[in-house]
Amino acid sequence: MKRNILKIFSLACVATLSTATADAATDSGVKVEHLGVNNTLVRVDGDARYLLMPVQESNDDAKINVIVDGKLDRTIYVRLAKSKVDYQVPFDLSGYKGHKVVLSVVTSQDRGSVREASDDACWSNFTLSDTFDTANREKYRPAFHHTPLYGWMNDPNGMVYKDGVWHLYYQANPYGSKWQNMTWGHSSSKDLVNWEHHPVAIEPDGLGTIFSGSSVLDPRNTAGFGPDAIVSLYTSAAESQIQSLAHSVDGGMTFEKYPGNPVITLDSEARDPNMFWYEPTGEWILTLAHALDREMLIYASPDLKNWTLRSAFGKGLGAQEGVWECPDLFELPVDGTDRKKWVLICNLNPGGPFGGSATQYFTGDFDGTTFTPDRDAEGKVPTKWMDFGKDHYATVSFSDAPDSRRTVIGWMSNWQYAAEVPTRQFRSANTLPRDLRLFTGADGQLYLASAPSPELDALRAAQVKKAGKTSLSANPRKYPLPSENDGICEIQLGLVSRHGAPVTMTLSNAKGEKTVMVYDPKQHTLSFDRRESGIVDFSIDFPAVTTAPVLGSDDKLSLRIFVDRSSVEVFGNDGELVMTNLVFPTEPYTTLSVTAAGKAEMTSLSIWSLNPAK
Repeated sequence: MKRNILKIFSLACVATLSTATADAATDSGVKVEHLGVNNTLVRVDGDARYLLMPVQESNDDAKINVIVDGKLDRTIYVRLAKSKVDYQVPFDLSGYKGHKVVLSVVTSQDRGSVREASDDACWSNFTLSDTFDTANREKYRPAFHHTPLYGWMNDPNGMVYKDGVWHLYYQANPYGSKWQNMTWGHSSSKDLVNWEHHPVAIEPDGLGTIFSGSSVLDPRNTAGFGPDAIVSLYTSAAESQIQSLAHSVDGGMTFEKYPGNPVITLDSEARDPNMFWYEPTGEWILTLAHALDREMLIYASPDLKNWTLRSAFGKGLGAQEGVWECPDLFELPVDGTDRKKWVLICNLNPGGPFGGSATQYFTGDFDGTTFTPDRDAEGKVPTKWMDFGKDHYATVSFSDAPDSRRTVIGWMSNWQYAAEVPTRQFRSANTLPRDLRLFTGADGQLYLASAPSPELDALRAAQVKKAGKTSLSANPRKYPLPSENDGICEIQLGLVSRHGAPVTMTLSNAKGEKTVMVYDPKQHTLSFDRRESGIVDFSIDFPAVTTAPVLGSDDKLSLRIFVDRSSVEVFGNDGELVMTNLVFPTEPYTTLSVTAAGKAEMTSLSIWSLNPAK
């Protein structure tokens, strides 16, 4: 990742606020005034770029009203430090030069007196600085997956390709590494591997915080913002969830909000609008998650501003245990045929096959008004999962991708424990980019394959192991994994078990931590066991075994495995089987062991060390 690394600004010592401390704060351009046990003013008087705010993750959110020249400018929520400072987050002052800025801080902690309130660690640790350090201090920050520079990240959204650049927007909290203050963060890439970080793209306003949405190019200028405009639709979330519009004329770097917002309102909870141009009728189509009703609403518009409800899909179909979110509707060719079919992605939380959040999908037909799902031989609409790991959610595709590609990225975490994983400077990464295709399974059903995008080949450094046919038995075949860059690597291997003997592949380190994958040809499954993978005790939901079906009809399985510092992604048979799982080994995995409970063969093996992304 391109880090935009700035010089380190050290934290001030945690100390009880005293007269001397208050004077020092005033001299440094920050003055603290306690108004009561739960209300404090922080006056900012200086020309620095940032006000660095001290955070303690275990504390409750403080409500901070930002007052500029006596008027309320915005409200943010920060877990201000009470007993210790975990880290600092920046509040950008560059837009307020020449103005008086006061933070009115309202805390929720019970205190007996103002003196007790004044002892909180945060008050002596508000500091001004022209720099903010984003150098990585996390052992588990991925080396070749997209992550935010700092702070919390969840859903990728608003993803669009324009003029050779892939734009990835995402749900971000600029003021801490737990969910809050939802804003569109922004990164871009020319190769889907190396990401450049940009200032936030769309910030909260009077209509609410900025939830997920989508972006499109509008070459026909249907919205009237210009033929080169990127137009984005997102959910404004406050007391209600409503849909709002913004556009960019500078290639997605900055956005102007539509003064007629909101453009879609409902009397019930709905979010995550996803739109595309539908050529047969010459109009825009929008899918909107009717979250609590567990259905998708389908709208149409001539101009991206005025939307008409056409139909609804999904009540009583598929997985219904949790709310429906983050839809995506698109058409794909079917492998080996001249047919095309439509795919409707529907993210679900909770209710995934192994608990928590996951991504289901439906195949079918779409006529511009109604999505009609495919049915199985019994006339039922089957539930299909895009990924059989625990950590694959909010998966949506890039609009306007080149060469008719359908390229997706997901959020690599699970709502069961996303806020508790063992990182602090940042939380969450995105999955590797994947290209989608449709294939026909042995049961005659259509399935979605997610193969690693071809750009990922550029990550390869040295090929550290190459082997041909190798017989397998109960005696393990052991292969060292690369030691460079904390052991990040790509493993490719082929397996055949003509007599149905299970084959076990284990990634392990010297401390006995291990991730175990078992291919069972008789059951046509591949399982992934991370119960002893490293740090697992931060959540009762994290230790788990996930199992994916192997949809092929023969006894062969080819695997492509990407190992990063805190994740393992497994792609079987060119993406026909996918499992994404987080792991947190205390030391990198150093060995691949392969065994078989009977006669089996490894037809090939290649291991590459990988270069970190820039």
